[in-house]
Amino acid sequence: MSEENIKIPPEENWEEAAEAETSLPQKFSKMGLNANASVFKPNVNAKEFVPSWLQNATQTTSAPAPAPAEAPTPKPPEPPNELNEPNDKNDKNDKSDKNDTNDKNPIPVAADQADEAVDSEVIEDLYGKEHINLVFIGHVDAGKSTMGGNILFLTGMIDQRTMDKYEKEAKEQSRESWYLSWALDTNKEERAKGKTVECGRAYFETDKRRYTILDAPGHKNYVPSMIGGASQADVGILVISARKGEFETGFERGGQTREHAVLAKTSGVNKLIVAINKMDDPTVNWSKDRYDECVNKLTPFLKGSGFNPATDLEFIPVSGFTGLNLKDQISKDICSWYNGPSILEYLDNMQALDRKINAPLMIPIIEKYKDMGTIVVGKIESGKVTKGQSVIIMPNKRTVEVSAVYNELEDEVTTSSCGDNVRLRLKGIEEEECSTGFVICDIKSPVKTTTTFEAQLAILEHKNIICAGYSAVLHIHSCVEEISVSALLHVLEKKTGKKSKRAPQFVKKGQKVIARLETPGPICVETFEDYPQLGRFTLRDEGKTIAIGKVTKVIEN
Repeated sequence: MSEENIKIPPEENWEEAAEAETSLPQKFSKMGLNANASVFKPNVNAKEFVPSWLQNATQTTSAPAPAPAEAPTPKPPEPPNELNEPNDKNDKNDKSDKNDTNDKNPIPVAADQADEAVDSEVIEDLYGKEHINLVFIGHVDAGKSTMGGNILFLTGMIDQRTMDKYEKEAKEQSRESWYLSWALDTNKEERAKGKTVECGRAYFETDKRRYTILDAPGHKNYVPSMIGGASQADVGILVISARKGEFETGFERGGQTREHAVLAKTSGVNKLIVAINKMDDPTVNWSKDRYDECVNKLTPFLKGSGFNPATDLEFIPVSGFTGLNLKDQISKDICSWYNGPSILEYLDNMQALDRKINAPLMIPIIEKYKDMGTIVVGKIESGKVTKGQSVIIMPNKRTVEVSAVYNELEDEVTTSSCGDNVRLRLKGIEEEECSTGFVICDIKSPVKTTTTFEAQLAILEHKNIICAGYSAVLHIHSCVEEISVSALLHVLEKKTGKKSKRAPQFVKKGQKVIARLETPGPICVETFEDYPQLGRFTLRDEGKTIAIGKVTKVIEN
């Protein structure tokens, strides 16, 4: 009898199958075979198993119309797991090929995703969520404090019980519509007048980022406080009232909308969200025509102030009182024509800010007080600060130790990095020995200190001419100091920017000039090219912003 006509009993077939299973290549170990499975129990009623090397023999002895060799053996009604393996070499090769290609292709992708996840986890674990300072600016009564208070409520930073308390107290004083602003306007004067006097501060957090609200006063008498708030900000929210008459009043000459936008840009706010507020007012009623009117009037002015409409500006219609379009996108039933994001959606998805984490430490002091030692408050402009670190305070050159670091929530932390607002407990200095405008620095790379520096000035508004000997108030980072113009060096041509060869005798509104400025005492400054936040400034006189400028050269004493 030839080998082709041999018919192997089923019992021996199982042995062959077991041998084939044990001799499978290593790469088939990923195909679902369980080495620790329970003892195999054959199904005696199963159809006969034919090994692949006997396929031809069975085909010659079987029915005249056999199935193609590539077709797998039909599966029994309830086959055990071990019987689900392929029946022929072609299927094995096909599956092994697929397995190989699957093994080769997706692994790098999965690895990349894993690496990205690990990187983001490490960064978040090391530095926490990215922190952004928001400053609310705009004309008085535009709704800045109300909008800020509602954001705190919507993000869960203020509970319903506290809001009910504010509402009850506001009703008792016949100020029902002011209760949301009381979350930020905390002193009696502000609540009685309904006007923000000091730059309020509050904190909230989303799933993606941490935020500090800086609620700047809108009244022209409190512009210095507004400048102090804007100097700490990363992103500005310019609040505009869409109510008939209020928008025109704020935007006309004398209104604070224009001045606040210019001061924000000068203070280093490069991203501006323009919140068209009070869209729910009966005079507006979510009108697209009114919204477009506000946008069309504001865009040319903001562009002239240095903001790029394509990359630096975002216009969003909102209702600060009702909370519409603050956290969640507004419903189409209320505003059918707006398709953009809400304010918090835009902030969360905004491109990450450029932080100088690896640069030398610099923290301008914005506040100081005594509380079981000397406490100073400031925003980290560059570098990072760690508990126990030795730092130097300029310009008085005092070396001190950071004995504790507190974050926005007054929690003690071991380290904070660029962009964070911190409170530092200092060891080795008394509260009287440091002042607002001083800068905490790295010992190896202290900030420059001087009483004389050269700067480029742009004269915005001044009735008379400005010449050598003119004095004004300088606002640079958190420092406020009186300065005098000791010399006018060059006038810059408007179109070309070229310097004049001869020094001008005077300058007037609309001109740009290189001037030498002097201060009575040493101040901390850097050139604008090296540290923009410590090199840009504003000059004010008689309650008005006279000029904006940037430091071009520091003449160290």
